[in-house]
Amino acid sequence: MFDELPSTTRVSPFALTPEDLATRHPPNDPAYLFRRLLRVRTWREGLPDLGSEGRAHVDAHYDLALPEVISQSSSDDGSTKLLLRLADGAEIEVVHMPRAVKNPRVTLCISSQVGCGMGCRFCATATMGFRRQLTAAEIVAQVLVATRELGPEDSTRITIVFMGMGEPLQNLPEVSKAIAILADERGLGIPVGRITVSTSGLVPQIDTLAQLPVRPCLALSLNATTDAIRSSIMPVGKTWNLQALREALLRFPLRSHEKITLEYVLLAGVNDSDDDATRLAAFATGFRHVVNVIPWNAWEGVPYTETSEERLQAFVKRMQDAGVLVTVRRSRGRDVAAACGQLVRAQEKNRRSPRLPVML
Repeated sequence: MFDELPSTTRVSPFALTPEDLATRHPPNDPAYLFRRLLRVRTWREGLPDLGSEGRAHVDAHYDLALPEVISQSSSDDGSTKLLLRLADGAEIEVVHMPRAVKNPRVTLCISSQVGCGMGCRFCATATMGFRRQLTAAEIVAQVLVATRELGPEDSTRITIVFMGMGEPLQNLPEVSKAIAILADERGLGIPVGRITVSTSGLVPQIDTLAQLPVRPCLALSLNATTDAIRSSIMPVGKTWNLQALREALLRFPLRSHEKITLEYVLLAGVNDSDDDATRLAAFATGFRHVVNVIPWNAWEGVPYTETSEERLQAFVKRMQDAGVLVTVRRSRGRDVAAACGQLVRAQEKNRRSPRLPVML
């Protein structure tokens, strides 16, 4: 089944599509190799089971190394944060969140960069600064390692959110390739409707995302209803204002029943007034949406406090009365610093690196 290839630099097979494999292994069956590489339920001893002939061939031409699991931090709510070490020593975090329903599903919150250079004031990951982009192989590997360690074996029960470390749209070439690999029916077959990319609001890249042949769902981390407040807590707002963001969302093509998620982190006395709720409702009109209100997850060293439950409920009710579809995200993993905006390596705190520019 496996023809010999000329001696070349060993690459990770986890960033190769069946078409890529076909160019390296003519006239063999690339779908077979692709399935065996990605379907964790067929693995043995933590690595793809390719048979003796196939394994020797793959070892000769590919680097099968996966990120090392440094630690697993289990939350009382059932979620688990995995600390992974990459080949160059860089460390990233992935969160595994099972949902106890009739047909159990798992949401994986994965990273797109080592660190993040967007500088959002309320987010602990921003204290790391930007270190480097993740490759498509490293992005796919997060899903494979989390699934290998914690399940599920059935990949059709996986939901993926790019809401971990990094701004996914600053790494769109690698992120889009990883999504195409994860969604390919010959491998994991995760429907694109269950893959969501969250952005702080890079307008040109939102337009590019909209045209991808394998397009995920879109979430926008909005967090303010005036340009002045948004720019003060999210530097990206100085480049792309609310009007430009809304126009990008209005022209974003949606599939049947698909909605754009507007993520809104509540900060007491900053963005949680009745007027903010009214402006947020107005922003959301004109396109199918769901507003995801997120109580802020506290961390040390910032001058913010969490909105009270009473104020949160009043904020939500005001939007509901305006006809807005609203959900409240009760973040999981707070007790192990795995909740939204808390992902950061402890030794990285207060050590910033140069940031990528907002416009690429």
